[in-house]
Amino acid sequence: MTDVVQDKAAHALLADGRTVLIRPARPDDHDRLLELYRWMSPENLRLRFFSSAARPGRWAAERACDPGRTGHTALLAELGERIVGVAEYEKAEPGSASADLALTVADDLHHHGIGTLLLEHLVHAARTDGVRVFTADALADNHEVQQVFTDVGLRVTRRLDGSELRCTVELEPDERYLEACEERGRTADTASLQPLLRPDCIAVVGAGRSPGSVGRAVLRNLRRGGFAGRLLAVNPHAHAVERTPSYPSVGALPAVPDLAVLAVPAAAVPATAEECGKAGARALVVLSSGLDEKQGAALLNACRSHGMRLVGPNCLGIANTDEAVRLDATFAARRPARGRAGVAVQSGGVGIALLDGLTRLGIGVSSFVSLGDKYDVSGNDLLQWWESDETTELALLHLESFGNPRAFSRTARRVARRMPVLTVDAGRSAAGRRAAASHTAAAATPTMTRQALFTQAGVTATRSVSELLDAAALLQSQPLPAGSRVAVVSNAGGVGVLAADACAEAGLTVPELPAALVDDLLRVLPEGAFAANPVDATAAVGSRALRACVERLTAHGAVDAVLVALAPTALAAATGDDPVLGLLAGRCSRTVAAVVLGQPEQVRLLPHTQGGAVPAYADADAAARALAHAAERARWLARPPGAHPVLDGIDPARARALVDGFLANRPEGGWLDPRGCAELLDCYGIRRLPWAWAENEEDTAQAAARLAGPDGRVALKAYWPGLVHKSEQGAVVLDLQGDAQVRAACRDLAARFAGTMTGVLVQPMAGRGTELFAGVTDDDVFGPLVLFGLGGTATELLADHAARLAPLTDRDVHDLITTPRCAPLLFGHRGAGPVDLAGLEQHLLRLSAMVHDLPQLTEADLNPLLARPDGVTAVDVRIRVLPRREHDPYLRRLR
Repeated sequence: MTDVVQDKAAHALLADGRTVLIRPARPDDHDRLLELYRWMSPENLRLRFFSSAARPGRWAAERACDPGRTGHTALLAELGERIVGVAEYEKAEPGSASADLALTVADDLHHHGIGTLLLEHLVHAARTDGVRVFTADALADNHEVQQVFTDVGLRVTRRLDGSELRCTVELEPDERYLEACEERGRTADTASLQPLLRPDCIAVVGAGRSPGSVGRAVLRNLRRGGFAGRLLAVNPHAHAVERTPSYPSVGALPAVPDLAVLAVPAAAVPATAEECGKAGARALVVLSSGLDEKQGAALLNACRSHGMRLVGPNCLGIANTDEAVRLDATFAARRPARGRAGVAVQSGGVGIALLDGLTRLGIGVSSFVSLGDKYDVSGNDLLQWWESDETTELALLHLESFGNPRAFSRTARRVARRMPVLTVDAGRSAAGRRAAASHTAAAATPTMTRQALFTQAGVTATRSVSELLDAAALLQSQPLPAGSRVAVVSNAGGVGVLAADACAEAGLTVPELPAALVDDLLRVLPEGAFAANPVDATAAVGSRALRACVERLTAHGAVDAVLVALAPTALAAATGDDPVLGLLAGRCSRTVAAVVLGQPEQVRLLPHTQGGAVPAYADADAAARALAHAAERARWLARPPGAHPVLDGIDPARARALVDGFLANRPEGGWLDPRGCAELLDCYGIRRLPWAWAENEEDTAQAAARLAGPDGRVALKAYWPGLVHKSEQGAVVLDLQGDAQVRAACRDLAARFAGTMTGVLVQPMAGRGTELFAGVTDDDVFGPLVLFGLGGTATELLADHAARLAPLTDRDVHDLITTPRCAPLLFGHRGAGPVDLAGLEQHLLRLSAMVHDLPQLTEADLNPLLARPDGVTAVDVRIRVLPRREHDPYLRRLR
């Protein structure tokens, strides 16, 4: 058994939603593994071993369970107490990049996804072990194993030799492989959530008799909501609770519950969960809070051992408003209205606010899950459920932590193409991150990293619950604007000015209207109107004139959206002609929103006479932010998905060897020396300034003479392990000319850093150009993050940076270059020509590839990265590596 998978085990979902354990084989598995082969039919034995005799099965069991076999790895699939599959590889010879593959699945469990799941995990183990190709021999009529190789999504070549087929499987994962894994994961995830969100039988465990009992409140909501299935209660002190039959224990229930809702003291949760698992329950919702680490581990272990999905603990409950289910297993005061928004939250308070807001707006809820401490079911699971439920049109999330951000990003990116996905960006401040961490036992997440995740995934990130509801109201009721141009119409000049300011501050534009359109508007508006934009329709405007004005604006094409800001007037009250009515009867082909000053609600949906609704906000800032979110979503949808360009001239194998060699000498990790940095950049074709390493004055002088540019100037940089900020330490001397200056500077550095400095880096003085910064930092939760922005000595002070999660697509690179405030300098500013943008893109893509290929690379800085019209060059480089193993964020496994 290789060290790669030793003691590694993971639970994962089968195609039917059941939980299976994937783990390395052990010597004590021999007898149970032998049972797997004993129960195989003669035909399947023939297909597996090319013989129907039993002896190969005994040999296979002995080989898989032998821990001393070098270059051999065997993974088992365990369903309950039964071994239902085994996948193994054996290297052709030590250090080989090729290995022979064997796969076996129990006769009665074919077509449940066991084979592909085992292969996914074996591929991960093999790649980490240096294997890049699997080879497998199969009989030509073994169509099932050939289909497994095809379904896994990797590149497979086949060669027929008589009655046998030689298959070669390349283990390099590409987009096709990730898509295949995603599709299998989505199918399994959705199936596993069926007992949770569409149960036929529910047991409420801990349904107390007192009116204040949480369990009783849940039972009451289930009954009042008209749950369509069978309802049971567990209370050893009552025969009935809320007119529901009650039983002394889970084991005494007359039927097996699909879902058990636990409202018992924290100390009783693990044993109760174990009892539910033994009774055959498929899902748990744990409302209880206050579990300590040991109790939490025991709860999760019970769920994994018995294949139960878990919501909570410390949650508000779940709901599904589908008429065929009518599930309200929450202890919220009001039942969620049936509707089209899927909601997942970690905070019960936020959940109640969203449920009330969506009900008030008339959007309603399709399903609601309070994730609580999120031991198992996550926002990623719910996105996949909503994607498949044929009811949800809007996804709302409140997530304080991310278990697998890169998997979330891929899922959210796919779902956001079909429906708006909105979130509250919780924990932006240091205090907020502390509160989030204490609430969820999750690590704090840097704001820039979260923003990068949301931007790349197409998630609409808002700053509060009210802003989330504001955006949801507009996205659910109006078409998306084609751009960010807004016409502001008001019945009071000052109100229009405030609305125009709000639009500008939200990143929208309020353009001057064409003269012909202005003339057209003035013909339908009252005398004294002003129609340049903002449009002042005057206090005399009535519903008919306002409707005609809005219709002309939306039909013309000069703007993408219309924001109507109305103040209550005595004139409207006297005539009974409310201009708001003009919004609700016109024919509008573009986005329309309203600001109705004085309305009590922050936002409401006004029903339109021709169907749909117009969102009306209490203030202009809220309306403008909602329009800005809609415009940003439209821009994201209009852009084709990014691609990962193929890079030439890179050598990942050499880079891995370089890093492995460094860590072999320094197991604790650290900063690479200048030579190591240069070699690593060369592996990825990242252009750098010429340099030389010198350890004494004579070598320094010779290197300076050799490297000096046309003007004869060079720079000296002192070096010692651990040196980070050279300029702050005074370890850099610039603009040296001639042998005397170089030698004097070298002696000065040696004197000032005596006993510390190990050498001097000699470089020619770089020419003039724009000083940029490109770097990588590795987040423990989110993985590697690529940063780009203004560089030089002031880079940290000015903090003009953008960030995206690696690996970067071509679209991500474009965003990185155009987002920082310094971007105009790159495209030509005040007559200056643009820098080498193609070269800059290549630097970022190659930096992304480097950190993606090398999980040990935890930090890298290219600062300054000098950009000129004739090229881009890294002037100074720092790279830090730590001992880390490869982590596959897309490998299917439960947390």
